[in-house]
Amino acid sequence: MPGFTTTSAATHSPLLLFLVFITLFHFPIWVSTAATHQELVSGFRASPDTAVQSFQPLLNDPTGNFSLGFLRVQGTQLAVVILHVTSSETIWTANSSVFPDWADRTLLRFDGGLVLSDTDGRVFWSTDTAGDRAVLLNSSNLQIQLRRDPAVVLWQSFDFPADTLVENQNFSSEMVLISSNRLFSARLGADFIGLYAEFNEGKSQIYYRHRALQAKAQVIPGGGPVHLLLNTDGYLGMYQNSSVPVDLQAFNTFQKSANGFLRLRLDSDGNLRGFYWEGSEWVLVFEAISEQCELPSPCGSYGLCEPGSGCSCLDNRTIYTSGQCLPSDSGDFCGVGVAKSEFWVLRRSGVELPFKELMSYRTGFTMDQCESVCETNCSCWGSLYYNATGFCYLVDYPVRTVVAEADGTKTGYFKVRKAQARSKSKVGLEIGLGILGGIFGIVVAILGFASYRQWKRRRGIGRFFEDDDGSVSPGPYKDLGSASFKSIEMGSGFSR
Repeated sequence: MPGFTTTSAATHSPLLLFLVFITLFHFPIWVSTAATHQELVSGFRASPDTAVQSFQPLLNDPTGNFSLGFLRVQGTQLAVVILHVTSSETIWTANSSVFPDWADRTLLRFDGGLVLSDTDGRVFWSTDTAGDRAVLLNSSNLQIQLRRDPAVVLWQSFDFPADTLVENQNFSSEMVLISSNRLFSARLGADFIGLYAEFNEGKSQIYYRHRALQAKAQVIPGGGPVHLLLNTDGYLGMYQNSSVPVDLQAFNTFQKSANGFLRLRLDSDGNLRGFYWEGSEWVLVFEAISEQCELPSPCGSYGLCEPGSGCSCLDNRTIYTSGQCLPSDSGDFCGVGVAKSEFWVLRRSGVELPFKELMSYRTGFTMDQCESVCETNCSCWGSLYYNATGFCYLVDYPVRTVVAEADGTKTGYFKVRKAQARSKSKVGLEIGLGILGGIFGIVVAILGFASYRQWKRRRGIGRFFEDDDGSVSPGPYKDLGSASFKSIEMGSGFSR
């Protein structure tokens, strides 16, 4: 029996060591895999893994096509997103305006609702619900549900789109699409979809409007708001009260495949584009704005878009570089003390606005009168005058791209802000730093002078107390207990 026991232990020791090795070295991988769930329930906690460089999945849909997780933003920040896994395309973003740090103090938890916060209790985003679970459907819709039969939906991401709509997702007049750079938005009106530019603080300028053609059904005034639906058959439909669309925008070259998927995105250039996943890549199937020069600002601030030729600058002396011609700005000229001398004027003939049909205008003006109205209006950044019609367009936002026009009677007047005066806080900071620098310089000078005096005195002591043969010589410093010598000792200690 003793022999049998010894032999058994010897035989199984390699197996036990192997199992320990597997447990120690593969356990972290098992945790990482298990962290991806089919549903999130009360008690769920997740923080970003500092080793992950791009995307950290947390919740998958049943098909594995979509995943909810942490996405790195600009290397050091974090967004909670839904990703199309195969293409790594972001479909939805929870916190699109405030991004916490990619650090272990950032936490996503589920306690009846999803909450993104940090350890100090600061909340960046929350669903503000009291549900039983969070699930991601194969449509890419994230839902907070109560466990019922059928399940009760308390909240869903389809009601809070970011910059993208997907197939079978309704877009109502209460919703808004916002581009990733937050410069452009898409909203529904009574019978149209409009695209808006945030060119100035607190002001939106419409630059695209598509009205319902009402070919198959009529928009009934007072009959309720319209809504959009991205149809799986390959068109964007506008509906009011029935399943018959009041408007239909068909996508081009659309062919439905088994693994196909449609999405509509408001891009960072302000265009609304439709894409179709045909199994291996996204194919462009729709553009609301087809011409570059019809986009809200394709050439940046004070740029000139020439159809078929690309971008140049309104100011012929400026070379078009880095996507703009002159520095972009915001605000107006209405501040206290703002004077005419704080801007200079740029004039150019043969130009027009890319979306003039959507802007208000005045009539019966001469060119001088049109310019004068803008010059004396502190909220005006420029004016465009059409001599043939007498129309005067006033631009109440910082000047963006205008379009080159062969008609030389269309003239533009544009204000260009001079270099910004330094703010009072910045001036105060510079003055404070200057004073501190001055004090530091004085202290250094005093210390340097004291060290120099000390050095001179040491040399003097050597001269007065020693002759060439090394003997002590009488003199005024021979009393080593005198106050003068003590002061030298103190000075020497201070310099060290």
